[in-house]
Order: sequence, then C-alpha cells, then structure tokens
Amino acid sequence: MSAEVIRVLVVEDDPVAAAAHALYVGRVPGFAVSGTVHSGTEARRHLDHHRVDLLLLDLFLPDGHGLQLVRTLRAAGHAADIIAVTSARDLAMVREGVSLGVVQYVLKPFTFATLRDRLLRYAEFRATTGEASGQDEVDRALAALRAPRPAALPKGLTAATLRAVTDVLRSAADGLTATEAAADVGISRITARRYLEHLVDTARAARAPQYGQVGRPELRYRWSGH
Repeated sequence: MSAEVIRVLVVEDDPVAAAAHALYVGRVPGFAVSGTVHSGTEARRHLDHHRVDLLLLDLFLPDGHGLQLVRTLRAAGHAADIIAVTSARDLAMVREGVSLGVVQYVLKPFTFATLRDRLLRYAEFRATTGEASGQDEVDRALAALRAPRPAALPKGLTAATLRAVTDVLRSAADGLTATEAAADVGISRITARRYLEHLVDTARAARAPQYGQVGRPELRYRWSGH
C-alpha cells in the first residue's frame, strides 16, 4: 500500500512568492500541491471542491487576515491543518494562531530547506496513529512539530554579525567579495571571509573565483539560500 500523499493548498497574494512556495512543496517527497490561490475567497472556493490536508497560508491577504480565514474555515467544517507563512513577528498573533489550529509558523523570507524541514515534521506528526502507551509517546508525537534548536555557531562567530553579513549578501544581486562585505558591514576582510565561508559550509551561499584582475583571483560569494 502506497503512503498517503499530503495535499497542500498554497494561499499567497504575491504571485511570484506563491509560485515559489508551490515549487518548494512539490519538491518534498510525500507532498503534492492541490492548488495555488491568492485570496481568502479563492481559498474557500477551492476547499469547497477539492481535498486539502494542509494550507500553507500567508497571513496578510488582500481580502482579510489569514487568521480570520482560519476562523471562517473552522466554522464551515473545514479541518485542514495550517502552516502560517508571515513576515510578522507578533507573538500574540502566534498564540492566537495556535488556538485556531496553526501547527507551524514559517517566517518570511525562508529557504527551501526551512520549509522542507517543517513539512517533513508535519508529516511525521500526521503519521502518528493509534493509542499512546503513555506520556512519553504523546510527548514524542508533539515533539515532531517542534523545530530543532539552531546549531551552535563556530567559535568566534556571533549571531548578530552573521545576520549582518547575511543581509548584505542577500541584497547583492551580483554577489560580494570578502572585501566588499567587510566594507558594508564594518568588519575586517578576514572576519567577513570567516562568516562568508560559514554560509558556504551551511549551503546558504556559493563561492567562485573572480578573474580579470592582476594577481591572485578573489573569491566572490553569492546567496543561494532560496
């Protein structure tokens, strides 16, 4: 018997972001895109005619807030789970979403790896069936939804500087050298290179030699997290 395919409705008002999110979902084994819609009204219409197990739901829609859409869906008997996608960092909104059945939050912008992790954790949680033998088994089932703690940074690197280097690299369409990143962030070239190499090691950036200058070519780094 083949494993159940989890059907996902992408609800996102930005067509470019919606297409990217649908592409991400389609790349995760065990998941399929049921549809892509750009408003709460379109989402309700789709749910009335198609099987949907999970909504990947942007919270800021042109015809209302995403959590209000969830309330409407629950009142209409739709039981699909929700992964909220938002740039908002309001923890009161997070608590409200949990009370409505939001099982995960993903902050924009996010990488494919981040969404894949959340989807696979949701699939693991969804696959738990039957009666728990005790508290430990209940705890393990719920733990599947929780994201792991972020890995510790290498010695000498700080989260604040990593965020700064990440931000300037992401905004550089043609990439950056360590010298350019250092000037933008206000750190030494050697320090900038350490952070850039860390981003390469964690598959969030790629590097290639930059030719055309006299002497040894300098490495150019480009963001590849998306």
